[in-house]
Order: sequence, then structure tokens, then C-alpha cells
Amino acid sequence: MRCILLLLDGLGDRSHPALNGMTPLQAAHTPNLDRIASIGMNGLFHSHLQGAALPSELAHFLMFGYRLDEFPGRGVVEALGEGIDVRPGEVALLSRIFSVAEEEGTLVLRHENPKVDRETCRVLQEEIGTFRQDGIEVEFIPTGGIGGIVVLRGEVSSAITDSNPIYEGRPLMEVLPLSTAADDPRTRQTARVLNDYLRWSYRRLAAHPLNRKRVEQGLCPINVVGTQRAGMMGLLQPFTERWGLKGLIIASGAIYHGLGQVLGMATHRVKDTDDPAKDLRERLALAHRAREYDFIHVHTKVTDEAGHKKDPLFKQGVIESLDRALSYAVEEIVPDEEVLFIVTADHSTASSGVMIHTGESVPLVMTGKFTRRDEVRAFNEVSCAAGGLSLVRGGELMHLVLNFLDRGKLWGLMDAPDDQPFFPGRYTSLRLD
Repeated sequence: MRCILLLLDGLGDRSHPALNGMTPLQAAHTPNLDRIASIGMNGLFHSHLQGAALPSELAHFLMFGYRLDEFPGRGVVEALGEGIDVRPGEVALLSRIFSVAEEEGTLVLRHENPKVDRETCRVLQEEIGTFRQDGIEVEFIPTGGIGGIVVLRGEVSSAITDSNPIYEGRPLMEVLPLSTAADDPRTRQTARVLNDYLRWSYRRLAAHPLNRKRVEQGLCPINVVGTQRAGMMGLLQPFTERWGLKGLIIASGAIYHGLGQVLGMATHRVKDTDDPAKDLRERLALAHRAREYDFIHVHTKVTDEAGHKKDPLFKQGVIESLDRALSYAVEEIVPDEEVLFIVTADHSTASSGVMIHTGESVPLVMTGKFTRRDEVRAFNEVSCAAGGLSLVRGGELMHLVLNFLDRGKLWGLMDAPDDQPFFPGRYTSLRLD
């Protein structure tokens, strides 16, 4: 058997008055998701702790059975996904250029996602491309639009705070060592050099003729670099070694391609079009044909993007569109006795409030020849709570995958030097010679 995990990114939501107190998923007409729920085993899922709002990359990392302390950092994950070579000992940070205004000696964020043409963006990013100080090199590598990756080279540390305040009206933040590394000279120097780079980037960009021209035209200046989520590669046990399953990720987006590299999973890079239902149907078909893999992760981002629009009616429509694509799963995947089919989400993305992601649990359904059937008849955040899976957290999901693939090891058996959760393990045969 093999597992196909369909992840509808940011599917979970809150109740909304515009939907008569329902979530967008509850309000949506989803006959295919409901059909899968009616023949499967249902529950709720959270990658970490209920109420904890997680970013997608960390939620996926925990879902795939890894620990928080093993996570290398979003910066390095996205850098790898963008094809940037981040070597051991280097630090990568998510970065972007945006608009700030001087206020009482600080730089207050005015436009976190300003409109800017491609050529202006390219010229400004080149202006702050390289900075060197105290044996540390700082390089800004563009990845698209105003976004980029800042790579730090030299005697550097990733145990530093963010500078990007995210929310407009807040000041750019000083980069500081994390409390766990407050006394580490390397970390203190990394923070000091990065702060000097940020100040330097502001002076150079603020004085640039293109920004002077933008101000004359009544446009906001693009005048500083903001950084967040520093990361550094470390030693990480590959997914296949940890779970005994050969993994494949089918997704668009640098985060998921980078996760594949970090975890040693194969990646099939797909593109998003203006027809997300068609995209999803094609990805499910790809997954069903990928019989050389034991664990296939199928991803779509459109539900998360819909939540960020803060329009619950819009998100309801997106969910209904995706549900039509799931007719393929109902007709082709679910009846296949050699497939454990799972549908869930990585986190909730609420269509109200100011939080980027929210911490509510998300619905989960598993169908396969070894799963139980419960009494749930609708796939949503409330109905699934009554299902036979109850609440599943973090790495429990991968143990359930092994269990329902009939590959789980009886605890206490040791067929290999490492206590692996799958059976048979990587044993060594006794030789007669």
C-alpha cells in the first residue's frame, strides 16, 4: 500500500456572521469531501498545540514527523526551494525591500507590499546587493518582485531575531541575539553586522534617484531591507530513513520544494494557473500514477490565499471549486484498495481578524482498507470532531499513516540498531560464513 496525502493549505477558518455563524467550509456545498468523510475515519488535526498559529513550512515539518528543535529555519528552506546554494555554516533570511518613513529616529513601516515595476525593483535590489563588515559578507539575492533572500557568510549565527515588523505602522526592529545565544560572541556580531547592513541599505536606497523620482510622482519610496526567519542547514535524518517510506511532494511554491530538499523527498514542481480546480485534479492524477512512491503529498495553496483576502464568501466559493476536482479522488483514488487517502490542512487561515494564520485545529479524514468507519457525514471543522480519530497532533499523523498502511512496528521489537517505527526495519541478515 501507499499513502496519498491531500493538503488543502489554510482550509480551516472561524465562524462568520456573513455565513450565519458557519465557517466557509461548513457553508460550502462539498458533496465530494462529504462523500469521502462518510466512508472514512474522521477527526481534527493540529501540527503542534491547539491555539498555536503556525506558518505553512513549520506545520508541514511537524506533520511529517519532525521536531521543532530540528527545524532549520524558513530562510534556508525557501532559499533552497528558490535554487539558491546555501552552504553549511551560512545563514539565509527571508528578505524584501519596502517603504518606511523616519519618525523620531526610527523607521516606521508604511507599505509592506508596495507596487513597483520590475526594472525599478531590479535596480534598487542591485544597489544593496553586497555588504561586507568585520569578516562577514551580506548578499541580497532577488527571488521575484520585492522579495529576496539575504545570505550571511563568515562566522555567523542564525540565532537572531527579525527586523521586518510585518504590520504597517510599526517600526523596523533591531536585530538581537535570541536569549539562548545572548552571550555568544558570534551571534552578537551577526546581529550587529546585520543591523549595520539595514541602516546602510536605508541610506543608499533613500538617496537613490529612482526613489527621489517616485516621491516627486507621489509614490512611496522603496527604501529599506526587512529580514525575518533566519535559518541554517544542519544534519537532519531523511524522511525515508525516519519513516521507511519513499516520499514525493507535488506542489508549487519554493517553500515546499525547499522542504523536499531538506527532508530528502523527491519533488514534482507544478505551476498554478487561473483554474485551481483543474490544477488540483491534475495533481491528484499525478499522485495516483506515482506508484514508485510510498508517500505522496499533494498540495494546493489557493484555500490559504482565499483566507488572506478576509472575505469568507470568497473562500467558500474557492472551496466549492476545489471540491468539484475531488470527484477524481472519489471515483479513482478512494476505491483503490492499495491507497490510503488522507485529506486535511496544515493550519487555519481565518477570513477575519488581523492574524496571518490562526491556531484552530483543522478537519482530517483517512480512507483505506484498514481504517475504521465512523458516523461523520460532513467534512468540516465541527462535524469531524465527532469522528473516530479524535484529535491528532503533530507526528502522530505519520504513526497513523504507518498503522493504516499496515507497516507499523510493534514497540519493543528491535530488528535494527535504531528504534525505527516501521516494520520491517533496516535489519542485517545473519550470515553462515
